[in-house]
Amino acid sequence: MPFREINSKMVEATVLPGQRLFSQRGAMLAYKGEVSFTPNLQGGQGGIMSMIGRRVANEATPLMSVEGSGTVLFGHGGHHVHVINLTGDTLYVEADRLLAFEGTLQQGTMFMGSQGGVMGMVRGQVTGQGLFTTTLKGQGSVAVMAHGGVFEIPVTPQHAVHVDPQAYVAHHGEVRNKLSTALGWRDMVGRGSGEAFQLELSGSGTVYVQASEEKL
Repeated sequence: MPFREINSKMVEATVLPGQRLFSQRGAMLAYKGEVSFTPNLQGGQGGIMSMIGRRVANEATPLMSVEGSGTVLFGHGGHHVHVINLTGDTLYVEADRLLAFEGTLQQGTMFMGSQGGVMGMVRGQVTGQGLFTTTLKGQGSVAVMAHGGVFEIPVTPQHAVHVDPQAYVAHHGEVRNKLSTALGWRDMVGRGSGEAFQLELSGSGTVYVQASEEKL
């Protein structure tokens, strides 16, 4: 695992010869060794089509390639950082949540309308998360950012999980999501913001939720 959590807002990455990391531009805080940083114009491992998907959705997050031999400290904006380890499955994560990830992971995009049909599209428009989401698939580690820290909630076939769309960070596993309406539910619990939508995640997997409703 190349990422080691230094504290709640910083990770250290080990860079080895012949291996590559990707990170959000501007996320490098310090480094030791012979390490090079190169702007990545091809949208990471997903290639040009992956980049186009995010451009269409106005979600392109500039990346840089990190190569060489040494260690790098990553952090961004004082956001909390959480490391997720993938063992062959796919992580669905908002593009602006990505701090850094291993180059062994295949990057792509998924049209949100493909999960939940029209409601998937409505989710993107209403929540501000866009119509596309980034996917990372394979064996490797991902460092994601969030406000107020991240906690993991298991999704099981017996119990769907409902998440505030603004608190959603990422999910993985055999999970389907759809937007459900809950008119007045915030007023009922005393929040009073008028939010009338929830993300309903069902199946088997894990959803990552931040301890805040603030967008990055």
